[in-house]
Amino acid sequence: MQFLKILFWCLIAFVAAMFTFGNWNTVPINLWGGLVADVNLPFLLLLTFLAGLIPTWLYHRAARWRLQQRLATAERVILDIRPAHVPMGAQPLPPPANPPGTAPLA
Repeated sequence: MQFLKILFWCLIAFVAAMFTFGNWNTVPINLWGGLVADVNLPFLLLLTFLAGLIPTWLYHRAARWRLQQRLATAERVILDIRPAHVPMGAQPLPPPANPPGTAPLA
């Protein structure tokens, strides 16, 4: 499986290199105040890709952190509710004759 992952990333790198080699053109970008910036097309595409990726990645990390905090809180509550241990010689409670929500058998 690791080989396929490496092969996939090599294929992506090869396609990116071929795109960069074939499109090494400067693109004029009109800025404020009449300024014009000449930027290479692959660099411009990389910047736009990162402009979309980074906020999405930050949102994902924040949501994941929030869910981990909620899970940790729920686990602490469960550990607080559950008895730590049953003392030696103590008998556990017998199960109820009729589970809640069921009719007694006649």
